[in-house]
Amino acid sequence: MKRIGILTAGGDTPALNATIYGAVERANSLNLEVFGFQRGYAGLLDPRVPHVHLNPLYTTIPELDPCKGGTLLGSSRTYIDQDSTELLAAAKENLSRLRIDGLLCIGGDGTINGMQPLAEFIPCALAPKTIDNDLGLNYLDEPNDWVRRPCSENPGYHEVRQPGPEKIRLEEIINYATPGYATAVFVVVQCLERIRTTAESHRRVAIVEVMGRQSGFIALGSAYGQPDIILIPEVPLNLDRLEARIRQIYDIQQHVVICLGEGVRSEDGSELGATMPTYDPAGNVRYSGAADTLQKMLSSRLGDDLFMDNRSFEPASSGMFTRKIGHTQRGGRPILFDRFYASQLGGKGIELLADGISNEIATIQYRTDQGMTLSSISANKLRDRWGEIHPREVHPSMYDPHRMQLSAFGIEYLRPIFSNAVGSDDMEFCRTQVFSTGSLTTRYQSVNTDLRKRIRYL
Repeated sequence: MKRIGILTAGGDTPALNATIYGAVERANSLNLEVFGFQRGYAGLLDPRVPHVHLNPLYTTIPELDPCKGGTLLGSSRTYIDQDSTELLAAAKENLSRLRIDGLLCIGGDGTINGMQPLAEFIPCALAPKTIDNDLGLNYLDEPNDWVRRPCSENPGYHEVRQPGPEKIRLEEIINYATPGYATAVFVVVQCLERIRTTAESHRRVAIVEVMGRQSGFIALGSAYGQPDIILIPEVPLNLDRLEARIRQIYDIQQHVVICLGEGVRSEDGSELGATMPTYDPAGNVRYSGAADTLQKMLSSRLGDDLFMDNRSFEPASSGMFTRKIGHTQRGGRPILFDRFYASQLGGKGIELLADGISNEIATIQYRTDQGMTLSSISANKLRDRWGEIHPREVHPSMYDPHRMQLSAFGIEYLRPIFSNAVGSDDMEFCRTQVFSTGSLTTRYQSVNTDLRKRIRYL
């Protein structure tokens, strides 16, 4: 193997450049050339195949900064389906024209699906990335818990997950944490701390919506910001219990902060917020409005009486407010945990290809006696019996539905990720760069401007 292609697909995360950097640095040590495809699978399918030589003379180009969020290669939600024979033929031809011997894909579940048909004719490996932390397994046999039950609605079946083990061990978790997750939680925690003082000062109920789709890991990690109530998609909403808890907390401290994952469901299993379909072959949907929907539901239940004593002379309707943290969770400088392990996974992906291993996922594993270590797993291990990859969900043992907070095991799970997640250099960057005088006199210098000068076409 002499030349490896690399691409980033799906949504951006803070740690993508760090993953690319780790991959290129490892390739340098192995005397492998690395060509980066622009905009993920879209660039690979483009007849011109826009690409960048990331390590001329086995030296990493200076534009590749592991401390900068996003991806200098660009990304898209274009994917390749196994039934798209013409697209597969085009991809195969373009890889051959560039003399690519192996392909490293950086992405999540949708990227894995797109990688599968490519792995039939070229060695492929995946370096995980997602802020949702939903790429992996709580235990090795988890995909077999899914069953399909016939129904009259399209596509003719419902996917239902059967109950798994009530308890798991940290050592059982496949891919303990994904790069991007720690930084996303870092952003959420800061937002919660700032929203808290506003809710506290004005005696209000704040409902904060975080990302994560069907998985509640970001909401779980928000516990570091000390929200009074955490709601995750894995546990259907019990409005009676929620209302009682809000009244109890408000009576004590005259304000409440609620953090909920965007995919939170009602008791009948339907998502609280509106959903819109995407082009992701993993079947993902785009969520919006869960916090606003919850506010309407609570307003009709709580009425005006909850706020009258503490918010006299103000309309009761102003006693609650919502905030959606949104895409700020995806961007910006990655914190130390994400930078380090993203680069490690990128390097591991290169090693897998160099060793002739294909359709493999580089992973982070945790051992109580060793800490975090690198490993890998076949992509097929993540698939159910019908070949589908399901987002990893928060295991029931990590969450206490009665207290609406993480459980003792949830605390145990988060501690190895976040105990030393922020580095001293992260704080030094904040001290020296946030209010740098140079920012007042110099326009933002986009990496796209410099990288365009390096793009080549076939």
